[in-house]
Amino acid sequence: MSNMGGVSAPPADAVLSDTSSLKTRLRRAERMRKVTAFGLVAPLLLFIVITFVVPIGSMLWRSVDDSELSTVMPHTLATLKKWDGHALPGDESFRALAADLTVAHDAGTANVAARRLNYDINGLRSLIMTTARKVPALDSADPRAAFIGLDPRWGDIATWGAIKRARGPLTDFYLLAAVDLQRDATGAITRTPADHAIYQDVLIRTFRISLTVTLLSLVLGFPVAYLLSTQPAKIANILLILVLLPFWTSLLVRTAAWVVLLQNEGIVNHLLIWLGIIDHPLRLIYNSFGVHVAMVHVLLPFMILPLYATMKAISPVYMRAAASLGAPPATAFLRVYLPQCLPGIAAGCLVVFILSIGYYITPALVGGAADQMLSYFIAFFVTDSVNWGMASALGAVLLTATLVLYAVYSQLVASGSVRMKK
Repeated sequence: MSNMGGVSAPPADAVLSDTSSLKTRLRRAERMRKVTAFGLVAPLLLFIVITFVVPIGSMLWRSVDDSELSTVMPHTLATLKKWDGHALPGDESFRALAADLTVAHDAGTANVAARRLNYDINGLRSLIMTTARKVPALDSADPRAAFIGLDPRWGDIATWGAIKRARGPLTDFYLLAAVDLQRDATGAITRTPADHAIYQDVLIRTFRISLTVTLLSLVLGFPVAYLLSTQPAKIANILLILVLLPFWTSLLVRTAAWVVLLQNEGIVNHLLIWLGIIDHPLRLIYNSFGVHVAMVHVLLPFMILPLYATMKAISPVYMRAAASLGAPPATAFLRVYLPQCLPGIAAGCLVVFILSIGYYITPALVGGAADQMLSYFIAFFVTDSVNWGMASALGAVLLTATLVLYAVYSQLVASGSVRMKK
């Protein structure tokens, strides 16, 4: 049948073929678009992998890697596999230790084992090095008595427990030590002795200082952000430049400036004495007060900016509507304005808190010995004792805390979005 006007309709097969060809071209175009988009972001992804993913992965690996002793004392560790830790190991373990230390002394690798065991029990470094030098002269007929006669610590179960705990290739020694836990000679998890347990207190101190700094930044930053959001654009831009000004100054310079201001002969003490408020200089530096002041000054812009972005997006119509309905200013602020600021408050608090728990320079310069945070000990293990395993374990604790905080923040944001939709 022909159509009106004498024009015949195209065959159904031709229509299906054209449709299929169009779909194929669309899929090809979509594929090319995705490839192009991936090519554009590939350099950024590569940069993130090299500078972020790989270092973090390496850190996490070092916190569980324990392969040093297995290369120096393989025979000793082999004899300790079935040792239960309730009594001294048998003579075969002492003979294997003598053989391993002889080889290590000749190869110059005894210091590797000594350094690793000293992480577990202080003093084992000197024990291993001294024994490695004198082991050829020991009586091989009764190796147990010979070792104990050389140093009584070889008759201590704790010494052999430290050797067994370092058998590798993986260990939880560093992670447990980062939270003041340890394994005894039998393998049971116990608390670190009180005279060596410091990291739980340091972790609590880190979170306490970070929480206090976050709350102070919120109290000081909220009025500033509100003022910025309510001013005309010209004035707001000038004030915003003043807020951002600290970003253009070195962190080290800003921290050193507080040292000059807060010291006993500094400007703050001289001003207070001149005003008659105090009679003698106050101790404002190298203590908790100096740490909080310097950290709040550095981190305050990170609180103000998210608050300002959120407040700027809030229309003044809501407050005028609340006032027109008879709500007092305080009620309108608390029930209308403040709930709309919660995303900015949450974002600012999260950023400031996460930055605070990883701070090192500021507490190191303006704080005392009792004010150092977890990052100080990470730096100590990296630069002074060269204990990469312990430094990585402490870093893993900070990373875990950061991830938990982010998960909580994401859950709160999701819950808030659901409530707003309802």
